[in-house]
Amino acid sequence: MQHVPYVGSGPYCYANSFAMMFGDAAPSTAVIEFSTSSPFGMQLIGGSLPFFDPYGWDPEAGFDGALEALGWTSEISKGGDAEDALSRLRSALKDGPVWVGPVEMGHLRHQPGMTGPIEADHYVVALTLDEERVLMHDPQGYPYAALPIGDFMAAWEAKTLTYGEPFTMRWGFRRVADVSEPDAIRASTPAAIHWLSMRTDRPMPAGSFGNADAAEALAALIEGGCDKDLRAHLIHFAVRVGTRRAADAATCLSRVGLLKSAAIAGEQARLIGALQYPLVVRKDGEAAEALRRLAPTYDRLLAALRGGE
Repeated sequence: MQHVPYVGSGPYCYANSFAMMFGDAAPSTAVIEFSTSSPFGMQLIGGSLPFFDPYGWDPEAGFDGALEALGWTSEISKGGDAEDALSRLRSALKDGPVWVGPVEMGHLRHQPGMTGPIEADHYVVALTLDEERVLMHDPQGYPYAALPIGDFMAAWEAKTLTYGEPFTMRWGFRRVADVSEPDAIRASTPAAIHWLSMRTDRPMPAGSFGNADAAEALAALIEGGCDKDLRAHLIHFAVRVGTRRAADAATCLSRVGLLKSAAIAGEQARLIGALQYPLVVRKDGEAAEALRRLAPTYDRLLAALRGGE
């Protein structure tokens, strides 16, 4: 089957936010996402929470390497108390927009249905700040969204998230090297191999699985009774972003001549995407079968990347 690159909406919050900060010099969001290593693996955290991204990985683990591969740098600050963080934000905004996150999406009350923490991470671009509100571009689909400072700070404190530090922001983005998109893809491939090989010293909860074991364990979990929360997580977020990541990986790998790797990533995209319909209509056996077909693709992709194919 011919691979057709995907263009459309989806939960690409940090890639979209980085693209806004890069401005006219921004590479495609596919290349930005690829450079974070997010497409290269699967994890089942604690045996119950699935993500189609590398074992032990979270977005913060990929950002510095992504900026380096893309030829960019930024200032970063994190931690402290709310008053200090607000002061830092106010100061940074004098020089332009500020990349903010992770934030707790449930406190972003400009989004319909958000009334409190939902343990979902998100990234936004702050534009201005007055005495009452923060004006932001929210890449979830809300340009120029205004949010009361109290709600913004509750989101930015990120108490209910499982990674990152409170009040993290990046500003002062500077392009330090003129890196083409193909060169950025090539520069990011060693990190992709590293993450896909599951070599990490990052602590993981007991009962966690990665790659093939994660796919097999999730298949068994779904067949054993996919509860409401797991189903919602999969159909509203994990499958959507996981499919797009794999599809973008196929596009990027193809651009630099890694055709065997691109074909396997494209196969992964189709298998992850094949989960959406059966999970929505509760044909869970069909979803489990797709996961079992997905399982061996991770070792195949690793072998192809290591072989430069």
